[in-house]
Amino acid sequence: MDTVTTVRPGLAELVAGVGALTARRLPARDTALAVADLMRDRLPSLDILTAQERLGSPETYVSWPLHAQDDFSIVAVVWRPGQKTAIHDHISWCAFAVLSGNEHETLYRDEGDHLVEIGRADNRPGDVSGFAPPGDIHLVRNTSSETGVSIHVYGADIGRLGSSVRRVYELPVVQR
Repeated sequence: MDTVTTVRPGLAELVAGVGALTARRLPARDTALAVADLMRDRLPSLDILTAQERLGSPETYVSWPLHAQDDFSIVAVVWRPGQKTAIHDHISWCAFAVLSGNEHETLYRDEGDHLVEIGRADNRPGDVSGFAPPGDIHLVRNTSSETGVSIHVYGADIGRLGSSVRRVYELPVVQR
């Protein structure tokens, strides 16, 4: 049986850098920000995905696991125009970098029986950010006319857990 190995330019360097940072055992927020700084310096190109992977899916955004180990995972997310997540939060810290498209993020605060919108951000190609729970409730949507690609680094083994999402929120949203 033939084995096909996908070459992912920039992934080995990113894995090594993130591994060195997570080995420091910093607080979650500090780790997320340090990984974001690393990603700014080592931002991979779209070639980290194959041409086929970059197409995405007409049904929903697609997550491509690129690396997973006990203390962190690297995932590429491909969003066609208009595709979005549910309102959700995360099981761990996260750092992300936008390679293409426009990821419009709406942030929320949980008030128990409803959510309150507390902010919005447009993340464009080259933008990098990091965050850690709590306070990471958001919805992300590709608002550009092109397929979007972003790289996400999570402080958990997504290969074992299956997802970075801790909770999906179906509470009513109240505008502030």
